Amino acid sequence: MYFDELALSDEVLDALWDMHFDECTPVQEKTIPIILEGHDVISCAQTGTGKTAAYILPLLTNLAFDDHDPDKLNAIIMAPTRELAQQIDQQMEGFGFYVPFSSVAIYGGKDNGAWGTQVTGLQRGADIVIATPGRLLSQMNIYDVDFSGVKYFILDEADRMLDMGFYDDIMTIVRKLPKDRQTIMFSATMPDNIRRMAKAIMRDPKEVKIAVSRPPETIHQMHLFVDETKKVEAVLSTLHSQLSTTGAPLNKVILFAGKKQRVKDLARTLRSLHIDARAMHSDLEQSERDQVMLDFRNGKVGVLVATDVVSRGIDVTDVPLVINYDVPHDPEDYVHRIGRTARAENSGEAMTLVSPDDLRYWKRIERFLSPTKGGESATRSGKGCSGGSRHSSRNRGGHPHRSPKTNRGAHSSGSKPRS
Repeated sequence: MYFDELALSDEVLDALWDMHFDECTPVQEKTIPIILEGHDVISCAQTGTGKTAAYILPLLTNLAFDDHDPDKLNAIIMAPTRELAQQIDQQMEGFGFYVPFSSVAIYGGKDNGAWGTQVTGLQRGADIVIATPGRLLSQMNIYDVDFSGVKYFILDEADRMLDMGFYDDIMTIVRKLPKDRQTIMFSATMPDNIRRMAKAIMRDPKEVKIAVSRPPETIHQMHLFVDETKKVEAVLSTLHSQLSTTGAPLNKVILFAGKKQRVKDLARTLRSLHIDARAMHSDLEQSERDQVMLDFRNGKVGVLVATDVVSRGIDVTDVPLVINYDVPHDPEDYVHRIGRTARAENSGEAMTLVSPDDLRYWKRIERFLSPTKGGESATRSGKGCSGGSRHSSRNRGGHPHRSPKTNRGAHSSGSKPRS
């Protein structure tokens, strides 16, 4: 299905046209019409399937057509991490380029200027608030935030928010919201605690399930049985293979480890071997994390050694290789880790190092994925999902709404500035 076959506003379609987004991903095709109809929705879809656009596009369209107070907060989008909140905010800027709605991102950090901007956005009634639960609750505890105009409440990566212990924070925020609202929940998994929360905060939700927690088929998955003492050697061999295959310097490789001390040690070891490696873990100051991720996105980091802080909410489209130094204990974490590669219609590789101590966790992952039989590695081929596909080979003709384009850079008159 193509976006112009959906009942999206002309302004939203114009932004999609300019961004060369034409064809819907499956989660977008199935979820957007239900949201446009005003139903509560639980959408179960893995990372990298275009779920952010699946709720932003109908949200912007509904705001364009519904009757809401322009001087109050109209929509809240909850995200588990600062990085995901930033990513959502960036996509909001693109998809909402032609609509007269303001947005503000509320997340933690030591930037005093950001705190002031967040307060201003909340007090002046930004149309859309994108927030981490803890930070929004902090604002609520200090300032009198008016939620009486909220008509849309969206939870992205709800399963991870609950895993991180945000249930009470979310419920505290929900109690401040009007009961007459549309609630939308996106989750990679559907455990019992998600269903219990859905029952508590939603009204007769429609369910959408898309390829629940399976890696994109464009990821070539491999694993290697190796003794724990030989894992560094195996990492070096894998990196050497990557160098030999591409003929280019190492760039944007992610090496996942389960503990932050191991991340620090691995980054130090790789640097001692003259490999450009940077560490990403929770002990870093937020400004340091931001700089590491900026350098990584810009191709200035050969190998990013990271804990699971990078496994979700980091949208870098051209990661060629992911290495699991430690086997994650949860199959879902495995899916999210390797999902950092093969994004935006690219292919990629994922290597997992399995020591004897890791074996029980790897067997659990194999059962979860139902891998192919008859070979040492599970190799997949085919086309995976991305945040939104580029123009298809099918000729869609000219722009369906504005031709020729004029005055493309300005918002409509009377619009509120973006926060």
